Amino acid sequence: MRTRRRRPGSVVSASAVALALVAFAWGPANGQDYSKQQALVEKAKLTFEKFVADPNVGWGPAQAENVKGVFIVPQLLRGAFIFGGAGGSGVFLMRGAKTGKWSDPAFYTMGSASFGLQIGADASELVLLVMTTQGAETFLTTSFKLGGDVSIAAGPVGAGAKGQTTFQSADILAYSLSKGVFAGISLEGAGVAVSGGSNAAYYGKDTRPSDILVTRTAENPKAAGLVAVVAKAMK
Repeated sequence: MRTRRRRPGSVVSASAVALALVAFAWGPANGQDYSKQQALVEKAKLTFEKFVADPNVGWGPAQAENVKGVFIVPQLLRGAFIFGGAGGSGVFLMRGAKTGKWSDPAFYTMGSASFGLQIGADASELVLLVMTTQGAETFLTTSFKLGGDVSIAAGPVGAGAKGQTTFQSADILAYSLSKGVFAGISLEGAGVAVSGGSNAAYYGKDTRPSDILVTRTAENPKAAGLVAVVAKAMK
């Protein structure tokens, strides 16, 4: 039996495979059914509430006023994809530059060949705090790479985090909840892509991230709970 030769370029990176699989899983919903997207919004709310309440993070007003956006991934799975990759789905909310009001959530997927998860942890909850305008505007693009297109660093935790008033020069600070405790995490090389299908399903029309995050012509009242929790914490 003849063996088919592998064509050049047929091998894709593990991170690309992981991201593609996550995007497929969160594709367009039938009709106006956005139950999966609403479930993700509710889970994101719970994850963010854990983050705010965790004394290990010690988040306070001095830090909150600098935050331009929040990206929440309620479940990042490791080992669930080909080549041992990892991935998950999340939502991003942006603070209005002039009004200070928070947007409804835009949907994204995240995938990578490897993450800096704690040893033995197969799943984590992520909260990424976007600290610069450049970092926030990166979410308006179709896809980008953490550590490449935008700088990212592990968020400060522990006793010194509560009184900290200045931050590292990174655009994004990343936190991971594994085994019940939030800790800073390295996400260098992870890919983030807009989930067009989820955005269309949740807002009932083809929707760009800028429609949700900037002009805010796309809205869904069922996101009010998540928006309220973020707004309260980031006063």
